[in-house]
Amino acid sequence: MTVSRLRVKQLGCLPYQSVWQAMRDFTDTRDAGTCDEVWLLQHEPVYTQGQAGKPEHLLSANGIPVVKSDRGGQITYHGPGQLIAYLLIDLRRQGLGVRQLVTLIEQAVIALLAGVGITANTRDKAPGVYVNEQKIASLGLRVRKNCTYHGLSLNLDMDLAPFAGINVCGYQGLQVTRLSDLISKVDERKVRLGLIAHLVERLGYSEVEYVD
Repeated sequence: MTVSRLRVKQLGCLPYQSVWQAMRDFTDTRDAGTCDEVWLLQHEPVYTQGQAGKPEHLLSANGIPVVKSDRGGQITYHGPGQLIAYLLIDLRRQGLGVRQLVTLIEQAVIALLAGVGITANTRDKAPGVYVNEQKIASLGLRVRKNCTYHGLSLNLDMDLAPFAGINVCGYQGLQVTRLSDLISKVDERKVRLGLIAHLVERLGYSEVEYVD
């Protein structure tokens, strides 16, 4: 695996559409020397439907915007209190395939949760991370020019009610959970730094630059 540098941008809470466009612009204009990036942020309330998503999995929008996205997967919800990590990675340079990257992301989240005493796992044919059969993290990627964008959402301390308006990730009856239901106090900054540390360990970056 190629050893390289990762830039981490901490962006706050932003609308989905503008960040999605920024990811596409970054991917379309990057070249072989462009540093890989991870964008850490939260989104204003939004449902996002994956590229091959089926509209029947939206049960009731309840006034929340619905965006047809170009990521993989079905439908999910983003909102304040959920940590988003968008991975803008040159797969060829890192010597990774898409499936391998998904597995490494899942492993990073499982290790992060294990660090606070939570046992988590994955499911065959249903990407993401689960605790007690409830989904705590969702994954969806897009590959263009051998580079990824989109990524991971991890439920920290958010309102879970909007998930009742969808078949989560296309699975009828699938329940969700959040970190605040599993530990006494969620330190969002500690979670962010821990997630990056586990990703860097698995993806093989030699140095990390943080940008606020």
